[in-house]
Amino acid sequence: MNSAARRIGRTLALVLPVVLVLSGTLAVTRVPWASTATDSQVLTASSGTVTTKTAARAPEEALRKRLLVELQEKDPGVALTHLQEATTKRPSLAKHCVSIARDLGRAAVAKYGAAHRAQAFSRPVCDTSFATGVAGAQ
Repeated sequence: MNSAARRIGRTLALVLPVVLVLSGTLAVTRVPWASTATDSQVLTASSGTVTTKTAARAPEEALRKRLLVELQEKDPGVALTHLQEATTKRPSLAKHCVSIARDLGRAAVAKYGAAHRAQAFSRPVCDTSFATGVAGAQ
């Protein structure tokens, strides 16, 4: 009886790890987030970067473009208000707030032709980066 138990134990010790590895590998390949779509790409260990044809613009670049268009159509005050709202709503955009506000300041000077007219719309958004952009555009 003792040798039979020992033989079963050795067999399980050899077979069980193989079964666990195979079942784990099969489980990972069958997860719901594994896409089978033709447009998906696989990043291999040897590749540096992957770009897709449908790569969306970064959220901060989309916000920058939208606010610059809004500045041209309306006024810098409206664009700055929407910048403040966007950074409050999505805190991940806060690190880009300074550069966006600075670009808005430069665009305001280009729109109005004079720094003092653009400076009239200045607000304390993103540590007065709008004013820095206005001053830098002179």
